This record gives sequence, structure tokens and C-alpha cells, in this order.
Amino acid sequence: MDSVNLITGFLTGGVIYIAAFLIVVGVIVFVHELGHFQVGRWCGARIEAFSIGFGKPILRWTDRKGTIWQVGWLPIGGYVKFWGDENAISMSREERLRTIADDPDARECFHFKPIWQRALIVAAGPVVNFIFAIVIFAGVYTTAGYPWVESRIGTVMEGSGAAAAGLKPGDLVTSIDGAAITEFRDLQLAVLFSGGDPLRLDVERDGGKLALTATPIWQKPDNIGRFVLGVTPPKDAVQHWTTLGPAAAVMRGAKETKTIVHGSLTFLGGLISGREDPRQLSGPVGIAEKAGEAIQISFLSLLMLMGAVSVSIGLINLFPIPMLDGGHLLFYAIEAVRRRPLTERTQEFGLRIGLALVLSVMLFATWNDLMRIFWS
Repeated sequence: MDSVNLITGFLTGGVIYIAAFLIVVGVIVFVHELGHFQVGRWCGARIEAFSIGFGKPILRWTDRKGTIWQVGWLPIGGYVKFWGDENAISMSREERLRTIADDPDARECFHFKPIWQRALIVAAGPVVNFIFAIVIFAGVYTTAGYPWVESRIGTVMEGSGAAAAGLKPGDLVTSIDGAAITEFRDLQLAVLFSGGDPLRLDVERDGGKLALTATPIWQKPDNIGRFVLGVTPPKDAVQHWTTLGPAAAVMRGAKETKTIVHGSLTFLGGLISGREDPRQLSGPVGIAEKAGEAIQISFLSLLMLMGAVSVSIGLINLFPIPMLDGGHLLFYAIEAVRRRPLTERTQEFGLRIGLALVLSVMLFATWNDLMRIFWS
């Protein structure tokens, strides 16, 4: 009976994690592709297909303008296929474009649109991801509220950077490098993004004010290296919930989005310089794990995760890597300078390199996830 319950529990848990993953990824991909789709329609580009997922369609219909809407069996990613595209990554063939040029409606072809319109259509996907995240964050802050704990020190670990700086339990950190803070999370983020550089802390202690310098130390608390200061909030710290008005909620949502972007770029810079642990990279399996955990906590937790992932997807797509939206924008920038597009052969070569790079990173991130789950 115990083994039956174990298997049942494992299968049930797996279904929950997969369902949560499909909800998060499906919604984010839909929003991203809807940005391309809607701006494309505004620019008068003919759209042949709108797909969520790849592979053979499991659901398919055609709207009144002739666009095929479909859901593919492989639920990772999606695409909008414009008239003139040869595939899902908007490659075109000169031979086909010459044929389309003779069509009376050739102006509806995406590849014949002015560069600024093509750039707007391509950039719309990532931009809508950022807007969507801000809307999610703002919606949560105006309904459930914004949770925060004051930036007071509860414990200081021996041998830590905090101990070396002279921080003590009960200290209230009021600013970091001249920037005022009120939340313990601000302190955590400053340490996480510090790269090991010293932090100037303004501290209130027993009614007085102190200026201390604390240097985060590289540690591996859970087999993944990161910079830590060695402090935690008080065990009896009160978690405050502040409900925000619409304008304040939008501003807070934009700040949260900016924080995620800043953190991602800082981490990327740390990877390139060798100051960050590449094992922190996470992929689809990691998203599924976090989504499954979030949905079991609350629907609001799932929404907050969806917002964070939406920001990450939008940012990644802006990287100037062929195959991603940023790669297309790079091609258009070169075209604007050269006053003619890159050759078909050059674009195809770039797209192959981009595909290889993206797949390599995904495989590495997935391996990290599996190692953490099964061998940590």
C-alpha cells in the first residue's frame, strides 16, 4: 500500500508541475507572440499563422482574415509566420520574394515593409512581455498588497562579511551605497548583485547612526556559489502587507521589472567575467519546478512567478543573437547602415550559429536543473 501511495503521489505531483509549467509558459508565449501579431496587423502585414508550440498541431482553426491559429504538440515557444517567411524564424528566400513582388498586394509582405516597421513588429514581442509583467505585478499589489520586512538585522553569522564589518543584531540598515532602503529584500538584492565589491551601509543602532563597509563573501550554501553577507532578518520579524493604489502599483511593478532586468544583466556579466557560478543557470525544468511549487502555495504566487518569467523571456529575446528577436533587430540595424539587407547566405549562417548557441545554453541549463533535483 505504501508503494502504491508513493507512486500515486509522484504521478499526482508530476501532473501538477507539468500543468503549472504549461500555464506559465503558454500564457507568456501567447502574450509575446500577440505583440508581434498585433503590431504586424497595425502595420498592414499579412499573417499566415499564429502558433503556440511547435510540431504537428493538436488544435487548429482559421480566422476571417485567413490567419491559421494553432497549438502545437511541443509546448515550448511559438511563432507568428508572416507572408514571405519560409519558416518559424522569419527567414525568407530571394526567389519567393521576387515572386511576391509581382503580386498586386505585395505591400502586405512583411519583408517589403520599411525597416522601422519591421523593427517595431519584431521588438513588440519583448516589449509586451515587459508590459505584461508590470500589469501582473501591479494587479497583485492593488489586490493582495505588497509584502515586505523592514531592513533590520536579526542574526549575524560568525566569520561572515557582516561580522567583519561590525554589523550587530538589531541594527537597522537605512541605505546602501547612498541609496535609501526600507526593506530587507533590498539588502539581499544589493548583496546578490554586488559581484563581491564592498558595500557602504548607513546603519541606525541604539538611536545613533553609523557608517560601515561590508564586503560580501563568495560561498556555496546549497552547492551553488553566490555572494552572501551573512545576515538574516529577526525570527519574529513582522511581514507587512501594503496595498497600493493603481499609480503606485504600476510604479512598483515597473521597479520590480527593472530589478529583474538589472539582476539578469549583472549575473550575465558575472558569468562572462567568471565571478558567477554557471550552475545557477536554469531552464525549462527549473521553471516547471518553480511553477509547481508556486501553484501549491497560491494562485498569486503563480502570477508573480509568471511576471518574473515574462521579464526574463522578454530580456533574453532582446539579446543580439541570430534567431532571437534581438538578432533580427541587429540584422535590420546593419541593413539600415548598409542601405541593403545582408545576403541570404550570411543571414542563414548567422541563424545557424544562433540556433546552436541557444540550444547549447538550453541543454546546459536543463542539465543544471536535473543535477540540482536528483543529485543535490
